[in-house]
Amino acid sequence: MSFSPEILWNGLGWPLVRLVMFISIGLLVGNILEGLRWTRAMGKVATPLIRMGRLKDISGASFALAFFSGVAANSMLSEAYDKGEISDKELVVSNLFNSLPTYFLHMPTVFFIAAPFIGRVAFIYVGLTLLAAFLRTGLIILWGRMSLSPEGCCGSISAKLKSQEPRDLVAVASTALKRLRKRLPRVIFITVPIYTAFFFLRHYGVLASFQTFLSEHLSFLSWLNPEIFGIVVFSLAAEFTAGLAAAGSLLGAGTLGPRDIVLALMIGNILSTPMRALRHQLPYYAGIFKGRMALKLIIYNQALRASSLFVVGAVYFYVTS
Repeated sequence: MSFSPEILWNGLGWPLVRLVMFISIGLLVGNILEGLRWTRAMGKVATPLIRMGRLKDISGASFALAFFSGVAANSMLSEAYDKGEISDKELVVSNLFNSLPTYFLHMPTVFFIAAPFIGRVAFIYVGLTLLAAFLRTGLIILWGRMSLSPEGCCGSISAKLKSQEPRDLVAVASTALKRLRKRLPRVIFITVPIYTAFFFLRHYGVLASFQTFLSEHLSFLSWLNPEIFGIVVFSLAAEFTAGLAAAGSLLGAGTLGPRDIVLALMIGNILSTPMRALRHQLPYYAGIFKGRMALKLIIYNQALRASSLFVVGAVYFYVTS
């Protein structure tokens, strides 16, 4: 099948130009929001949660610091643990509790990367992952409430928050531009080839053949639209951006609807848990915590994260069926 210049431009060229433009804007806005420490206000309502979870002062301070730097927050916990100020269980609960501020810290960037690819569907996907984060936090608070001693419970973390004043807007914008120049080429390197590949695979009927193959050989997954596996495969083989590129191509072509896109991204997110643990968490966890404890924290973090995403994803699947 041959393609005229008009078909290539309307079906591939212009969508890619528009996509890269919105990705650039999204990354810049996300980086500025992170630089302005938009999560500072969230820390003001954290004290009641810390009290409910019976966390100590050092754990509360780490929670507040996690709104600005996950590495710094974990380093604080590691130092307290090495000094014997918190027990094994308190370290695990505190580390898991920090997943909520860490999520809020990076949520703007995640959303502004997803939105150019999948449009309004990004609100649903990010909303579900946010719901999963709140679910994890609720379970962690309940665990701390049931297993930790009320003695030494954290009072207030306002002093820690005062030391994290918002930065100058000019400095924030300058840092955001530097981060954009560093990250954008990598995003484009992933996005353009995948989006282009899906354009040609769709027009040459490869995706249709793949769908037929899956429907014939994966009957135990018949409850899923077979075409979502292309998104899942890219999410597993590469990174989140690759799955979004595949999702954006299929959504733009009308091959998949918003519900299927959300389910595909959720499944890819869950199945990529082992790879995420090895690629992202292990390098810096091993540098902060001792070997066995680092591995234990990674397993707890990723298991809880995957479980919460599974529960939220399953509810979304049945509610939208």
